[in-house]
Amino acid sequence: MSDDRELIAHLGQWEGYRVGAVRRWNDGADGPGARVWIELHPLPDRRRICDGCGGDATRTYDSHERWIRDLPVFDARTVLLVHRCRVECPSCGVRIERLSWLDAHARVTKRLAESVAMLCAKMSVKHVAGFYDLDWKTVKNIDKAFLLRRLGPPDLSGIEVIAMDEFAIRRGHRYATVVADPYTRRVLWVGKDRTGEGLRPFFELLGEEGRRRLKAVVMDMHGPWEQEIRRQCPGAQIVYDLFHVVAKYSREVIDRVRVDEANRLGDDRSRRKVIKGARWLLLRNAENVTAPEDRVRLQDLLDANANLAVAYVLKDDLKQLWNFRKPRQAWEFFAEWSMRAWDSGVEPLRRFAVALARKIRGVIAHCRWPLGTSFLEGINNKIKVLKRMAYGFRDDDYFFLKIRAAFHGDGR
Repeated sequence: MSDDRELIAHLGQWEGYRVGAVRRWNDGADGPGARVWIELHPLPDRRRICDGCGGDATRTYDSHERWIRDLPVFDARTVLLVHRCRVECPSCGVRIERLSWLDAHARVTKRLAESVAMLCAKMSVKHVAGFYDLDWKTVKNIDKAFLLRRLGPPDLSGIEVIAMDEFAIRRGHRYATVVADPYTRRVLWVGKDRTGEGLRPFFELLGEEGRRRLKAVVMDMHGPWEQEIRRQCPGAQIVYDLFHVVAKYSREVIDRVRVDEANRLGDDRSRRKVIKGARWLLLRNAENVTAPEDRVRLQDLLDANANLAVAYVLKDDLKQLWNFRKPRQAWEFFAEWSMRAWDSGVEPLRRFAVALARKIRGVIAHCRWPLGTSFLEGINNKIKVLKRMAYGFRDDDYFFLKIRAAFHGDGR
């Protein structure tokens, strides 16, 4: 039996401990299966290290029993009964002993924790917990601690341009903010809401030098973000993203004109039904209307309604603003587009043109900074997958760490 224990100790590599009693048993049909219990006793002549300062301790102060989970042995769930020691340190007083294979207050060995974290990168917390027969919170805390060590604080050195967008955390219109490097696709920071105040911790992390270094911010037209950016980084240029401006146009112009035209038809139910049922067809870009029947339907709709036709054509023309690389040409194009919008007499279109004129510098800035937030849509889609894998995250900080880990920056 002594040779067997030496073999087990050699395989286990529990530094500073010797193997005592070893038991194996099989549970009933409803139990977790085979289990192995291994008792570990501290070696009397080992080097004792203080977990506080890492220095040598003079002697063992006391010990207590602690149940620790280790990696399974073959087909058996493995549990260690460890006689955990506290030591007397000349500098720190009485502290727990530092071990190479077990963290100070952990209930699982380091190798089991590393294995859990590796699986959590590919599987849901629920499935990893089931695989190792661990509690869901235990697995989550292991993975969270691993990500904190691996990722650390975000490295914001050298950051000159950022892109920002929002994503839904859960139902109920609760949103968060994601800030990324548009060149490397690396997620730099995630905040718990989409307010200006909620964005402030990012600029605190960026520091005074980083705020001065920031040259451009690619974003939508969200007012609170813009106010905070101008307050924190007055030298940074706001760059409005094409996708969000066109989406705003679709909501405030196309949708509004469609509803107004349907209401104008009064009791003509058949024509009202045609216009009201064409919402998604009108909101799609012309190049994405590929089905022959949809093209015919769209053309018939525009031919029959002048206001809808004007709003639809000016939407496609507006997108050309993001193709210019010379600011003067962009200014001239916008002036001509605004005049056409005003001359149309379509009130929602007029209101949009006036509002866009107040923010046109952010659109023209695209000439110098030809960037967008479309890659953030890909990040948002991956975030949805992460949420589904976790069956919903109740720990926002853990969720944000998972997002940073998924987008650490690969330059693609």
